[in-house]
Amino acid sequence: MKKPSPLPILFIIVFIDLLGFGMVMPLMSRYARELGAPVEYIGLLFTGYSAMQFVFAPLWGRLSDRVGRRPVLLASIVLSAVAFLFSGLARTFLALLLTRLFAGAATANVAIAQAYVADVTTPEDRARGMGIIGAAFGLGFVLGPPVGGLLAGVHLGAPFFGAAGLSLLNGVAAFFILPEPHQRREGAHAPGVRRLEELREAFSRPGFARLLVFYFLVIFAFSAMESTFTLLAADRYGLTDRQVGYVFGFIGVVMVVVQGGLVGRLSRRFGEVPMLGTGAALMVVGLGALPYAGGVPGLLAACVPLAVGQGFAQPAVSSLISRLAAQEAQGGSLGIGQSVAAIGRIVGPETGTYTFKQSMAWPYLGGAAVMLVATVIGWTIKGPGPARSA
Repeated sequence: MKKPSPLPILFIIVFIDLLGFGMVMPLMSRYARELGAPVEYIGLLFTGYSAMQFVFAPLWGRLSDRVGRRPVLLASIVLSAVAFLFSGLARTFLALLLTRLFAGAATANVAIAQAYVADVTTPEDRARGMGIIGAAFGLGFVLGPPVGGLLAGVHLGAPFFGAAGLSLLNGVAAFFILPEPHQRREGAHAPGVRRLEELREAFSRPGFARLLVFYFLVIFAFSAMESTFTLLAADRYGLTDRQVGYVFGFIGVVMVVVQGGLVGRLSRRFGEVPMLGTGAALMVVGLGALPYAGGVPGLLAACVPLAVGQGFAQPAVSSLISRLAAQEAQGGSLGIGQSVAAIGRIVGPETGTYTFKQSMAWPYLGGAAVMLVATVIGWTIKGPGPARSA
């Protein structure tokens, strides 16, 4: 008798994990400011988290090769719950920063889940399996911010306590229902300590290097926006924490609709390169309009080209990285792309909050300028052309 697939179980685990993360992420800047943090230091919460993930995720991956996916995933979930709990209990910015550094070091749930998918799927079914993880990721980010906004109406620490409770329940459920894969594919995780060497080698390839520069600029500009958006929404548009959660949920819905309903058809018809250029150009419009939208309807209108542009650009980058890479180097090339994205998430948030102190419009106008450069680069990348069905 054929055993049921563990992928639905993994979908639920990743969804709950990202639901908790989505509950706290939009409110992090407001929480830090309530604890007395200078605006220019708030980006360290995002930068530090991403930097610790960049260092520790490959170590978690190699540990899962040795001792198993299930115990490492369970440990990561429980440690995430601890990090959320102590973030909610933080009474100084330094304490909050230390909890976020701990969270970045402890959290490898998505990376281990992807390795788990690689273990339990055939090469033919792997893309579908990774798509399930991506869907859980997206759904968690759509529903998390509105839930976090509702809890923040009680207390700014409440979303962290809610996320901690979700993570703890997630860990208990995973302990009872998630089996260990029958076999493990070593190296299914992120590339490890060879990342910097691989990055240097990748940037020595002219065409591939241009694509990686484009990817870095997109993530840099978007993460600078994310780290300051809550502050802009409160200071310029007078939005409450609950309303900010709804706006983030709106952005997430637009991105899910674009990625689920438009990207596949448009990329098959026109190819990925037009998606890159168009997506970057839309982000220029959205970022430039955000500080000058006038009111809440204008703010939502400005969010549409931003979300559509990001929804176009990110999948097109991943697809192009895969199509431009040699067949035997797919995993390594995609891992390099993730490393470049991680560096963008390390540099972008602190740049955003530092410039926000000078003028609340600067992170957005600066991001628009960065995306203008990305637009030019995107349109000049030589891709393989539209994928044709047989």
